[in-house]
Amino acid sequence: MDSGLQSRRVKVNAEVTIEITDAAALVQHALASLAGAGLTDDGEREARREEIVSDPRAAVRWLVDPFGLLPAVPGARIVSAWDGTTEVNESGSGRRGRPDFVTLFPVCRCREDACDDCGGYQLTPRTAAVLWTVAQILADGAFDDVTRHGDQPAADTIEWSVFSRYPRITWRQDAVWRRQAARCFDDLTGDIAAGRWPSPTCPGEEMALHLILEDAPAAMGDGWPALDGTLSKLPERPDDYDWTMTDEVLFQDHDILSLFDMILDGIEEPDSTQNQVIGMGDYRPQAWFRTFLNREPRDGRRPFRR
Repeated sequence: MDSGLQSRRVKVNAEVTIEITDAAALVQHALASLAGAGLTDDGEREARREEIVSDPRAAVRWLVDPFGLLPAVPGARIVSAWDGTTEVNESGSGRRGRPDFVTLFPVCRCREDACDDCGGYQLTPRTAAVLWTVAQILADGAFDDVTRHGDQPAADTIEWSVFSRYPRITWRQDAVWRRQAARCFDDLTGDIAAGRWPSPTCPGEEMALHLILEDAPAAMGDGWPALDGTLSKLPERPDDYDWTMTDEVLFQDHDILSLFDMILDGIEEPDSTQNQVIGMGDYRPQAWFRTFLNREPRDGRRPFRR
């Protein structure tokens, strides 16, 4: 064979369904594998361990190695690989139950003068459904970014699903930071699933909600199969999809958007003059998951999706 031939690349698409027959045994095996993985970052090791203990699906993700699909053979090697794990039912369809938006977000129309609900903003079932769906999709994309790119610096290219849309000061954060940022989308969907407004408790959740609201208007158009048949089953209200008012009500302020302005470079520093003039606070990446002083913190034991 002519060893001088130009190299060629082949993409292999594979789909495997794994049945978990003993979750406890699976988790223990994954933890043993993690212990021998030789990770040098204690933060990443602890994050992985927490994820595996909280969800057997994470144990499967840890143990399945897409790089092992091709045995060591001369003349070929795997140059890139990624994997995603989704829980499915017996028919192979994904499990992701939608909240009962009508029950969770009743809309008052009594028109009584003393009714505060009628006179103020109301999160309607259709609006809540769009926010919940978009947040789920962005969470998937953010966790995919972690799986595909790890600690690699983000870039403004189509290769990134979510984190290239974040302010540039975050582009060199590691995979542990990005997993926390990805979980912010899930924290906001958790608010909606509990019948609460998705109200940010930290800068990371503010950024997540800004992206959700940025994508929400397009979600009602073509190309969003995740919403197919959902909105038509929900009652229609005159104030559905009032994204301007939703943006105004759900945020305490929009200071985080200043991080996109190159003229305001350094405003994330709490000691900077520009920061102190507007009372912005600490928006350095390492502070993005610290709870605002006027908000209750999230449960620190909550798991990561993956």
